[in-house]
Amino acid sequence: MTPTRLRDLLETRQVSVYFAAVALAGVLAWRVPATAALAPAIDPLLAFMLFVTFLQVPLTELRQGVANARFLGALLAANFVAVPLLLFALTPWLPADPMLRSGVLLVLLAPCIDYVVTFAHLGRADARSLLAATPVLLAAQMLLLPVFLGAFLGDGAAGLVRWGPFLQAFVWLIAVPLALAAACQAWAARSRPGMRLARALGLMPVPATAAVLFVVVAAVAPQLGLALGAVRAVVPVYVAFAVAAPLLGWAVARGWRLPPRQGRAVAFSSATRNSLVVLPLGLAIPGAVPLVPAVIVAQTLVELVGELAYVKLLPRLGPRAE
Repeated sequence: MTPTRLRDLLETRQVSVYFAAVALAGVLAWRVPATAALAPAIDPLLAFMLFVTFLQVPLTELRQGVANARFLGALLAANFVAVPLLLFALTPWLPADPMLRSGVLLVLLAPCIDYVVTFAHLGRADARSLLAATPVLLAAQMLLLPVFLGAFLGDGAAGLVRWGPFLQAFVWLIAVPLALAAACQAWAARSRPGMRLARALGLMPVPATAAVLFVVVAAVAPQLGLALGAVRAVVPVYVAFAVAAPLLGWAVARGWRLPPRQGRAVAFSSATRNSLVVLPLGLAIPGAVPLVPAVIVAQTLVELVGELAYVKLLPRLGPRAE
């Protein structure tokens, strides 16, 4: 089988591959609770996944994506206006416990800056423009997350957020993989070995994403049992968000008259949250363990299932040929 045919087969069967990875990880975590020790592997695998995804995006065109003010405007409006309004509408269904409410809001108010690019690429969205916008998304949430938490929870909530995990995520999950991808693309453009390596790595986005899903589920599932009541209280809110957020993002994009591929990118961004980055923020809250980590990782699991549906359904929004 040629590399091109193998890549096409992987992309065609990607949803089945991801469901299998999630199911296998769930079974393993149930039978072997020590899988929580896999947590340190999440960030390296995320970095590799983003590296091979960035290789599929023409990085020389990133400047055009940053210069697209209309796309950036729609992306920011969806994530920092429409999503907070959606959360305000969901407020009556949030847990009354301030600690649980903090965890839910912490994760749902922060748009993803890492694997959303992978899922957007797989879902036939404009991954290039979304990738170009990730520094803007990161800076905006660093500035606005304390403001939003204060509005929802009171002034004392602003102190929950520290910049360290955000900066660390940007360096290791965005800047380093992006620089390596740019170097690999430049090498591929001027040498045969570089071209062969780039083609081989072109087969990796689906396996790398499956590996991330497997490790995340295997690592975090054992924590859910420590606060099962809290998880049951927040899962309906996460499911409602997973259904409403991409539709809201798509509606905002259509209001801004974006082309379909960019509209799908806004929909993916609206629905995908920064759970792996905000988890250290939740752990830093005094008295947070095990409630806050449990409600954050529960959102991760709901979101991962949602992403598998998005890559199948969101490409149907607008002409697929674009």
